[in-house]
Order: sequence, then structure tokens, then C-alpha cells
Amino acid sequence: MRSVVQRVNRASVIVNGETVGEISTGLLVLLAVGQDDGEEDVTWMVNKLVGLRIFEDEVGKMNRSVQDVGGDILMVSQFTLYGDCRSGNRPSFMTAASPDRAKALFERTLEATRSRGLKVETGVFQAEMNVELINNGPVTLLLDSEKKF
Repeated sequence: MRSVVQRVNRASVIVNGETVGEISTGLLVLLAVGQDDGEEDVTWMVNKLVGLRIFEDEVGKMNRSVQDVGGDILMVSQFTLYGDCRSGNRPSFMTAASPDRAKALFERTLEATRSRGLKVETGVFQAEMNVELINNGPVTLLLDSEKKF
């Protein structure tokens, strides 16, 4: 699994002109599922997302997690994170999971994150979405369950 994680003051996802998910303080997580991902990747990603200490404490040091600050998560499926642009000008998505497998593992990730006591909003799987955010910091991190970066 791969994700782009952004610390936000607010974020929302809009489908067909309708807001389908929105949060205030928290994390915007753009999440992609790879073809070889499984339950271990879900567990790794959820633990990392919930435990990331990227919110400031009372002295301004990034020392608090999204749970510590009472924040929320907006998780949006984005298979293009598996786009390989090394050859030519058109990305290859050969290592992304099939839509059915990706949806199942994406939903499992949502469920596992919610089970940790967090409010988790989302978009619509495979829909054309507009994502709006106010990045706080800005703080943006890349996560990969295969630890490629």
C-alpha cells in the first residue's frame, strides 16, 4: 500500500457537485492498493497513520498523533500512486491492484482505522472526485508498506 498523508486544517471530497466527505483538523490520506498487498499491509498502514506524530505539542515540536489531537481522517482511494513513470510519458499502472481487490482492501483499511476510535470520512471508490484541502505546515509525507520510500 502507498499513501500520501497531509496534515490539514480542513479537507473535503466532492462528487458530482455534492460533498461526500469532509473533516476539520486531521489527516488527508490518499491511499493506493498494490497487487501484492494483503492484510499485513492494511495493519502496517493503519498503525502508521494512527501513530504518526506530526501534530505540534505545546512547545511546537511535532510530537502528537491524530488521535492525540482529537483529529479526523479523510481517506480517498487513489490508484494513481502506483503509476510508474520511469519509461515514456504515459504512466503504467501494472502494479496497482485490480479494482475489486483494491476496493476490498481499501474498505478493510477504512474499517480498521475506524476501529481505532477515529472518525474517518471518505470519497466514492472509482468516482471522479474533487479533493479540496488546506494543508497545515505544509506537512506532507509518503508512506509505503513495502518500505520502498
